Amino acid sequence: MAIRVVRLGSPRAPGEGLRLGTVRRPPRGVPRVEHASRDFYDVWLPDLAPSENLVKQALLASDERAWRAFVKRYRAEMKRPEATRLLALLAAFSRQTNLSVGCYCAEEARCHRSVLKALLQEHGANLV
Repeated sequence: MAIRVVRLGSPRAPGEGLRLGTVRRPPRGVPRVEHASRDFYDVWLPDLAPSENLVKQALLASDERAWRAFVKRYRAEMKRPEATRLLALLAAFSRQTNLSVGCYCAEEARCHRSVLKALLQEHGANLV
């Protein structure tokens, strides 16, 4: 049992489990009833996405220094009690069932999901 970190909209892996969209906004132009069938997500979980202002900062991070500043601020947001509880919940689920979390970004290394992966690991999650 484990959590897989994925790009939303990519084909699902066998045994991936429930796919959670940790994004600020639903996919544009995709009807809600098609989010799962088009491999975006089964459940939308924006509480683990960066705030709107922080998403803008990440998109503008053109160098390593700017990216590190984003990571620092996102980690600070994820220290909120509700985010900490969700991270602990997902870590506990990962020991019982397969699930996945993801974002739309093409490059995981420059996406909040790379930080989310580290945060989940720090909370004791089993990761693929």
